[in-house]
Amino acid sequence: MQRYILRNKNQTMLISGILIAIAFISKWTMNNIMIFNWALIIASILGLAPIAIQAYQALRVKVVSIEVLVTIAVIGAFLIQNHEESAIVTFLFLFGAYLEQRTLNQTRSAIKELTEMAPESALKQMDDGEFEEVEVDDVDEGDILLVKTGAKVPVDGTVLTGEGYINEASITGEAIPVEKEKDSKVFAGTILENGTIQIVADRVGEDTTFGKIIELVEEAQDSKSEAERFIDRFSKYYTPAVLILSFIVWLVSRNIELAITILVLGCPGALVIGVPVSNVAGIGNGAKNGVLLKGSEVIHDFSRTDTIIFDKTGTLTIGNPEVSETKYYTDNAHEVSGYLASIERESDHPLAKAILKEIGETIFSPVENTEVVKGGGIIASVNGHRLSVGNVLLMEKENVELSEEAKADVSRLEKEGNSLVLTAIDGKLEIIMGVKDQIRKGVKKDLERLKSLGIKNLVMLSGDNQGTVDLVSRELGLTKAHGHMLPEDKAEYVKKLKEEGRIVAFVGDGVNDSPSLALADIGIAMGSGTDVAIETSDVVLMNSDFGRLPHALGLTKATARNMRQNIIIAVGVVLILLAGVFFSDWMNMSIGMLVHEGSILVVILNGMRLLSYELKK
Repeated sequence: MQRYILRNKNQTMLISGILIAIAFISKWTMNNIMIFNWALIIASILGLAPIAIQAYQALRVKVVSIEVLVTIAVIGAFLIQNHEESAIVTFLFLFGAYLEQRTLNQTRSAIKELTEMAPESALKQMDDGEFEEVEVDDVDEGDILLVKTGAKVPVDGTVLTGEGYINEASITGEAIPVEKEKDSKVFAGTILENGTIQIVADRVGEDTTFGKIIELVEEAQDSKSEAERFIDRFSKYYTPAVLILSFIVWLVSRNIELAITILVLGCPGALVIGVPVSNVAGIGNGAKNGVLLKGSEVIHDFSRTDTIIFDKTGTLTIGNPEVSETKYYTDNAHEVSGYLASIERESDHPLAKAILKEIGETIFSPVENTEVVKGGGIIASVNGHRLSVGNVLLMEKENVELSEEAKADVSRLEKEGNSLVLTAIDGKLEIIMGVKDQIRKGVKKDLERLKSLGIKNLVMLSGDNQGTVDLVSRELGLTKAHGHMLPEDKAEYVKKLKEEGRIVAFVGDGVNDSPSLALADIGIAMGSGTDVAIETSDVVLMNSDFGRLPHALGLTKATARNMRQNIIIAVGVVLILLAGVFFSDWMNMSIGMLVHEGSILVVILNGMRLLSYELKK
């Protein structure tokens, strides 16, 4: 029976709320006191049932929880026939517990999704030299494996033969596929977008980088599961104090009504309601403004954050390479662009896609005699012209002379973090394009707002090269920036800062970020990121709107401040009421209950202010 009641306490809360509404509607519209009283009595009994069971379970393990005081207070309210108080307190207590349940529980589906993303099979070379499909668990270190276009790399290994482009977003978070050739390192869980390679297995199973990601997420989530709520800690002292005080008063005065009065006045109605109201209003404001806050623990920790760590790609930057600048050295830009598009249309390289997007609609021409220059680019014939498309090394190989203006443009674009694509026709330079991942619009201003809200350290960790990372860091005014960071490196960095006493928030969007998101005091995921990152995080910026981050931080600070105000109001009112009982002649139960109800109204109205909160510009 107890299990049934506890299992269905959310439905009980709903029924209780409906009965309370019926009670007040019947009183205000029909002045029907009988319906009013009975509806509140039934609501109180229903609402008290799960609270009383939890109080009983707490007492069995010798813990005087807040449920114990609420139970006694509600019974006391019954004895003095204050059914409104008993019904409302039980309903709001259950409603607060429901919201906590909804928002605080870190879901375990993240681990399941990570596991599902792990490769399940591999093409293994057998004794006869042929490749056969086997389960990934049957692969041992030293085995030779074949990876085809579109397949997941099954283990961490080294390329023996072949070449291609691998999407390593699941490991490094970087959107641009990485070229792999003989002796290149590859990681389990990454995807070969084009080409065919043979690899030798270096690390298998749980020892792979992807396996370590899963392990890190599990450990980090477990480390968060023991967090205690402030109210529970406070009630550890407050609840026994009120009970002892009430018993002593009865023992000395033998006045049962006075003892019950103290219990009723000492009932933490405003205390029980104050924190959930602030919590609900803060979460509601966040949802309205594109920020998902997963509970009061998140609000408390995020409001105290002094260090925020950012992943680069998809967080500070958009995540897709785009042409940032185009320089023409010809009067016939339209025709030359058409030739370039004709060649790039035949390539799967991400830079080619960015160039085609930039050129847009154009006239395509037949491409002949295509030659891929390893590490350089492409040479081909288009409409009888010899086109060379690639980097500066290809231009040197093709004896394409760069003017002083072109050299200056190359130098400047490289310093700005661009990957360069040069186009020469018949030995003459015609176009230079700079391609790079673009910084999100308004990010610099948002970072300045974070500093104004008390963030002392803004750190960027990225799998990208250190040169590009430094450029982005200087442009955005970050405190520190580190490149060439694998998931375990990022997680280790987060752990190091926490050991130094920092309150750390981590902002990311990929599977590779999930260990750091879970390990940080606060994990913040971009809404368009992977489901795993979102499930692992504590805060989600919906629609990947980075501009919501300052609002989220300001909101949590305001909400935490509001919670403290409500606690002070609630405890202060109780102390004043109890003092009035002992040290005044005018204090009685009616006046006390009036003030008590007023305090509940005050904390509710104070909490509701958060619904209209906006971060000052």
